[in-house]
Amino acid sequence: MTPPDAPHNRWSDLDRPPLNVTALRRGLLRPDALWSELEVVETTGSTNSDLAERARSGSLAEGTVLVAEEQTAGRGRLERSWTAPPRSGLFLSAYLEPGDVPVERWGWVPLLAGVAAATGLAKSAGVDTALKWPNDLLVTVEGEERKAGGILGEFAGDGIVVGLGINVSLRADELPAPTAGSLALAGAVSTDRETLLRAVLRSLEHWYGEWKAADGDASASGLQAAYTAGCATLDRTVRAELPGGNSLVGQAVAIDGDGRLVLSTEGGLQQPVSAGDIVHLRGAAGGLT
Repeated sequence: MTPPDAPHNRWSDLDRPPLNVTALRRGLLRPDALWSELEVVETTGSTNSDLAERARSGSLAEGTVLVAEEQTAGRGRLERSWTAPPRSGLFLSAYLEPGDVPVERWGWVPLLAGVAAATGLAKSAGVDTALKWPNDLLVTVEGEERKAGGILGEFAGDGIVVGLGINVSLRADELPAPTAGSLALAGAVSTDRETLLRAVLRSLEHWYGEWKAADGDASASGLQAAYTAGCATLDRTVRAELPGGNSLVGQAVAIDGDGRLVLSTEGGLQQPVSAGDIVHLRGAAGGLT
């Protein structure tokens, strides 16, 4: 084991080998593929910030993917930080230009990335990955739901940058919070990051293609049904902590056509929530979550 004060290098943790960018490019960059460029950097502050800056300067092609072995200023939703040891996860961002898809439907892109990540990881890691609305990836560790990943989308240039952070090999003593988890702790059959990254990006390419072909219609593309099927928030009593400091408690009953979470509140009113932090209060069986 590497002493805590030892300098970091490519071989300081042999359980976490560096990504092979040549092999990744060979498998993902094809003439007919969505992915046009793939870069792996040793460290950066935030892959989302890096791509967003390039997009705003007009120097970014659709399908550009930036992967970091380590992020020092990774960002989650609501400006939360995201940190993890080097090469312990997948830290990446991709630039997409939905083009003729109406801009009001672009809000589905982060949810689409969630479906893509969950389905890709289920196949490649053998881990049942659920979605917490709007953009968290959940796994089960010792019978408890834990957050193993998150997604962040932001408009930039003529498109949208979507970032994914996924804990792959984090050990229990490396978790940033008691509510966090990793694929390894959830019993993944594979923690090979190249295999997982290829699976996630291929899944993202598939779902993005289906969504664009349907002109961004989440129902017609099957995206709304897929998100609903994989969403662990539905059928639970939740508290929505809304922008501005207000909150709303109700049962999560649906994901509507705009990607909003619909809560059934006291008196039978149905209230759509478009933004906010969701706290799972009770599961369908009534247990605290």
